[in-house]
Formats: sequence, C-alpha cells, structure tokens
Amino acid sequence: MTSTGVTDEAEDSGPGGYAAARLRLLTEGARSGPPRRRALAELTDGWLAGLFGAATEEHTGISLVAVGGYGRGELSPRSDLDLLLLHDGRDDKSVAALADRLWYPVWDLGIDLDHSVRTPQQARKTAGQDLKVHLGLLDARHLAGDLGLTASLRTAVLADWRNQAPKRLPELRDLCAERAERQGELQFLLEPDLKEARGGLRDATALRAVAASWLADAPREGLAEARRRLLDVRDALHLATGRATDRLALQEQDQVAAELGLLDADALLRQVYEAARVISYAGDVTWREVGRVLRSRSVRPRLRAMMNGRNGGKPVAERSPLAEGVVEQDGEAVLARTARPERDPVLPLRAAAAAAQAGLPLSRHAVRRLAATARPLPTPWPAEAREQLVTLLGSGRPTVQVWEALEAEGLVTRLLPDWERVRCRPQRNAVHLWTVDRHLIETAVRAAGFTRRVHRPDLLLIAALLHDIGKGWPGDHSVAGETIARDVAARIGFDGADTAVLATLVRHHLLLVETATRRDLDDPATVRAVAQAVGTEHTLELLHALTEADALATGPAAWSSWRGSLVADLVKRVSGVLAGEPQPEAETAAPTAEQERLAVEAFRTGGPVLALRAQTEPPADSAPAPSSPSSPSFPSSPSSPSSPSSADGPEPLGVELLIAVPDQAGVLPAVAGVLAMHRLTVRTAELRSVPLPDGVEGSVLLLDWRVAAQYGSLPQAARLRADLVRALDGTLDIAARLAERDAAHPRRRGVEPPPPRVTVAPAASRLATVIEVRAQDAPGLLFRLGRALEAAGVRVRSAHVSTLGANAVDAFYVTRGEGTPLPGDEAASVARGLEESLRT
Repeated sequence: MTSTGVTDEAEDSGPGGYAAARLRLLTEGARSGPPRRRALAELTDGWLAGLFGAATEEHTGISLVAVGGYGRGELSPRSDLDLLLLHDGRDDKSVAALADRLWYPVWDLGIDLDHSVRTPQQARKTAGQDLKVHLGLLDARHLAGDLGLTASLRTAVLADWRNQAPKRLPELRDLCAERAERQGELQFLLEPDLKEARGGLRDATALRAVAASWLADAPREGLAEARRRLLDVRDALHLATGRATDRLALQEQDQVAAELGLLDADALLRQVYEAARVISYAGDVTWREVGRVLRSRSVRPRLRAMMNGRNGGKPVAERSPLAEGVVEQDGEAVLARTARPERDPVLPLRAAAAAAQAGLPLSRHAVRRLAATARPLPTPWPAEAREQLVTLLGSGRPTVQVWEALEAEGLVTRLLPDWERVRCRPQRNAVHLWTVDRHLIETAVRAAGFTRRVHRPDLLLIAALLHDIGKGWPGDHSVAGETIARDVAARIGFDGADTAVLATLVRHHLLLVETATRRDLDDPATVRAVAQAVGTEHTLELLHALTEADALATGPAAWSSWRGSLVADLVKRVSGVLAGEPQPEAETAAPTAEQERLAVEAFRTGGPVLALRAQTEPPADSAPAPSSPSSPSFPSSPSSPSSPSSADGPEPLGVELLIAVPDQAGVLPAVAGVLAMHRLTVRTAELRSVPLPDGVEGSVLLLDWRVAAQYGSLPQAARLRADLVRALDGTLDIAARLAERDAAHPRRRGVEPPPPRVTVAPAASRLATVIEVRAQDAPGLLFRLGRALEAAGVRVRSAHVSTLGANAVDAFYVTRGEGTPLPGDEAASVARGLEESLRT
C-alpha cells in the first residue's frame, strides 16, 4: 500500500473503487497542496497499474508511461491524464486492444485523457518534429510493464534534447514569447490564466527543460515555491468550480481565496502576482544566459582560441567601464573587480542607473552581491544617491527591467520601505493595465519623455514614482500619499521647499483631469479653485506633465486627444490666474453668430435644427449650414471622429453637435435618448437658453455637445433630426426602443458592479449646483439621468460626461427654473432621487 492509504482499495474495486477513493482524497480537509497532489498521483498510478496488469500478462516489450504534468506528479483535482503506451513494435491489434482496455475506464469516469501509442523510435521521431511532445517526454515516468523499455526511451529522449539544445532552445524561447504575447503577463492580469500567461506554469516547465539541456540553468531561489503556489491556486480553482480550468475568473476569486485560507481575493491575487514575478524574472535571466552560451558556441574555433589567449583555455571577457564600480560584460552591467559594496552605500543605485542609461540588464550576480553586502544609505541620503535615483527613473523604458532586478532581491523595499505596501498590489479597475507598483514605474517611464518641458525634471520623476504610493493605505490614496511623499522626500534628501512641491503633486495628481472632464471650465470658480490648490506656475507645469504621464501609464482608456485638449485648456486658464491676468466675470457668454443663426432657424420652423462638425482643434468661427426642413443641402454623413479623412492629418477630438430647439420640457432626455439609439457616445454636453434677437419674443434652448460614434460612421443628420422630432412630440418611445435592443443583445454575465453613487459637490460653483454621478456605464445611461432630472423639476445648465473603462463619472450643473443654485436640502433630495432611479 502507498502513502495514500487507499490504493489497494482502488485496485481491488476497479473504477468504482478508484472513484470513491479519489473523491475521499479530494474532499478531506487534512491534506492539500503538494501532499494531496502526490497522493492523487500515487492513487492514480496504482489504479492504472492495476488496469494494465488485468489487461495483459505481458511484462516485456510494452509499458505504460506517464508524461507531461502527470509525469511530474502534478495532478490537480480536474487535471487530465497524459499517457503513453510504449511498445516494441509488436502486432498492432494486440496493442490496440490493450489501449482500449486502458483508455475506456478512464473515459468512463469522465477524466480527460491525452493519450498516444508509439514505439520508442516513433516517440523520438514525433518529439523531433513537435517541441511540445518533446517537452512532455522529458518528464516521462514509468507506471507499469517493461521498466527497461521506459528507461531506455527516457535516456534517449534526454540525450536527444541535450544534443539538439542549440536548435531546440531558441525554438522554445520563441514559443514562450509567442504565448506571452497572446496571453499577457500573469503578474498584471485581473483574470489571469495560471498556466499559459507569462510567468505561469508553462514558463516554469520551460525553465525545467532548459535545465535538463545542461546548457544553462534557471535561478533556483524561490522558483520551486513560486511553482507550488500557482499549483495550489489551480487546485483550489478546480475544487471551487468543479471544472478543469486554469483561468482565475473574477467571480471565483473570493471562493478560491477562502479555499486557500486567505483573507480575500486581493490577497489571493497578490500571492499569484508574486509567484509570477519570480518565474518571469527567472525566465529573463535564464534566456539571457542561453543566448550568451549559444553566441559563444557560434564563434569560430580560431577566433575562440584568440579570445582565450593564455588564460588557461578560458575566455577573457571584455569589460567596458560604465560608472564607478560598474562595467559592461557580455551584454550585462556587472560590478567591477575593484567594487566594494560594503564600503559604498550608493553603489546599488549607481549600478542600476548606469545599467538603465546604457540600456543593459543588471546582472543577477551583481544584484545578489549588492543585496548581500551593500551598506544601508544614511538618512537623509547623500546628494549622489538622490541624483542616481533620478537618473534611473529618467532612463525611459530600460528602467523597467533594471527595477525588476532590484525588486527580485528586495533592494527596492530596502531603499524605499513604503514600497512594500504597493508591491504586487492589484488594481480592480479594468482601466488599469498594471499592478500599483508597476504602474508607478510605467508613469516614471512616461514622465521621462516629458523632462524637457519642465523646469525641474527631478521633481517630476520622483512625483511619478510616488503619486499612487498611498494606495497601500485605507482612505483616499491621494491624502495618504501626500503624507508618505513628505516623509520619503525628506528621507532621500530634498529640502523643505521641494518636499512641499512633491507633496502637492501627489495630493493633487488627479486634480487636472478630473476638473477638466467633470467641471464647467467657463465657470471662474472652477479655475480659481484649481489655481488655489496648485499655488504656483512651476507647480502647475509639473502637475500638467505628471497628469499626462499618469494617464498614459494607466491604459488606453485613460487618455485621449480629447482629454488632453480639455486638460490643456484648463492649464491655460489656471496659468492666467496664477500670472495675475484679469478673469472674466461669472456670466453666460454671448451666443456666437452661428449659434444665433441656429436659434433663429429653430424659432422660425418651430422644431429642432442640427449642425454637425468634426473637430481636430478648438471650434472656429466658420460652420456648416444647419439641418432643418429648409436646408436639405446639409452633408448627410460627416467623417466619423474615429476615421480621419487623412492619415497624415491631426487626430479628431470628436464631433461637435449643435442643436437648437424652442425652449420646452424634456429636451435633455430626448436628445440623449436619440443619440443612444444611434450608438453615439456623449463626451461633453452644455445646455443653455439663448434669447432671440431684438424684436423677437421667446427663447430657444441651445445644446452644444461633443459626440463620437461607438463604431462605424456617424448617422445622417436628417435621421437624427427626424428621430428627435418624434421624441419631442412623444411619438417615439425611446425607453422601449432601448429595452428592445438590450433584449436582442443581452450583456454577458459578469461581476456584479458596485452600486451607483450620486453626491452634491460642495462649493463647486456659484452659478449652479453640481451633482456628481458615478455608475456602471451602459447604453442609455445619460437618457435615464436626463429623465430623472426632468422629473425632479431642475434645469440642467451643462453636463460633463467622463467614462473610464466600465465606469461613468458624470457631473451636472443644475439650477432652479429661475436660474439660481439649489438650496442644500433640495440638492440632497435631487441626488437621492437620481441614485434611486439608477438602482431600479
């Protein structure tokens, strides 16, 4: 009997006995992790050996072999079985009959099976043609039958692998790179594939194969533990879902975390990311070593002899100086022979900066020596240390691999203890591509490209490194980050004035983009509030660059030419305030000639008038003719904002939609609903009443909106107008049309989004009450909000719509009918009503 304690029962009772013993093993709580995987493999070994023995009396010339993950003994609860029936070339019918008696009991139990029947020669030939088959055979393990046959195959396969290593390892490296490109990096994904993503179980297996080639070896420290963690998570995932899956979906993470005894899903992801980071870094180091060895083998014998010189037959590596104590050797930055880390506390930062500036990886051996022997830096840091950190951060893309090398040996948290709280911390927001720590480095990489446009590049780079450092603490991360930034800045040697600037940048790193996309920039109170928070023009300059670097490092959904134009406009206005330029009074601007023309046409016809204009720059004075019953010549299909007419022209910022309609109730939901029906995304929306020229009684409501097509081209203006006319006269049921569309194309089930939240922004404007809405983005959301605001009896002065991933953050400037802000209790009541309407 094996250590499972149930193998004999499985053998005696056949498939039913094995199934019962397997179920007991997987449901007992006393055993998990490697012991359970070993026990499951041993149980399965015994059962299959019993099947083999019952199916044939032959013990020579035929054997049953476990390969791949089963060969390694890594059986998760729902793993498939990788089996090879090996034979010496005997009668095919007898071998086929034996295979049937082995495979069918496995299938009958519902276990997935990856099987093959081959002679040793066939197995070697197939391995030579298929890299994946060769990798599986490297882990071949005997189960039953002729042990000598299995051993000879294993010996031959290993010999083939080592002999063919110069050819097969580059092929394996390309296979890993292609898989990483397709699956992404495990250490950053919110729903990672534990097996296929970069840094996952496939990469760990590839490193074992490299070691088996005897050509190079992977760093051993932490690698086995990282592999064990990922296998434990996969085991828990199989038990939680009851399926053979490697993808850690969001809706299953809490259950998997509970299965592993972890606090929550974030703790689970952090463990997964830490393991993936170890495997990814080991892969980087290993593949560099493979490349170095293969390059050295490709040198002609005579040239190798010349390089060897008189050094006892050993190559003399060329060493080029990079910095004090740092040299380049074999394509890496290494420590000079004269380097003394124990006497030079700045050496770790100097070596990292030199490596990044040269675009070289920092040698693993150098990093390990620095971690083991370097003296800690004094507090505050000497000026050279601070300068070297700034140089490292300002090196652009090479900074990433150097920083990862420092992190792999714990040097980053030794230099910056606050880093530990953000290290491998997940960000549960689809807008973010990276974990918190990697996002900070990516922001520094982006900021490095903006150092020529600011007067203090060092402050920009340090602010980029620290701007989200507060995400490891409860509460508002900007507030917590301000405190941490002050402490870090003082520790690394900045004076009081610079420390204050860094604290301001971290505290307000979201100020510009949030204000530009959610506030009325024509309201002087908005601009004055930003100017007061920023304080100086130099700080504003730094904050502008940090804002763009932060957004670009977040992901494609966080930045666009439209957002950039809004932020630039805000910065220009705030700069004027800080420079003491006179500001306009808080009054509504007079309508332009075009707007007045549209208003007169709308009043004359008694219906809506539309004008569409693609925008690649701020609106000019010229405009196309309006769309109305009397102006059929309006162009019916302007270019889509996502499809510029010229590949060399500026990127469109959107399409400006001007609508003039006689003042009446229900305009906002009608327009928003029609745009939703035509799959147009609203970016900004401004609504105001325009008085008619002297001598004409009445007023017209003017809507100046920026829209973009979700996909395809824009609809014809005539169709938009026709639907708007029907929506305003009540003959078009927009709610029903949107509901029909949703029913025809239901959304896939996913994670339950957080509930919507509606708040009143205090003191945001003296002209109106600002109500902020945060909700899950969905088609028709602005239509629902418009209906709710109409029902509340308030007037919408302007709307500022912002969408980040699946989250909509909209701000509405609302007033009473006479144009005054809402009293506090009335504003709170409107906010509650909006929130209730979104929850239903």
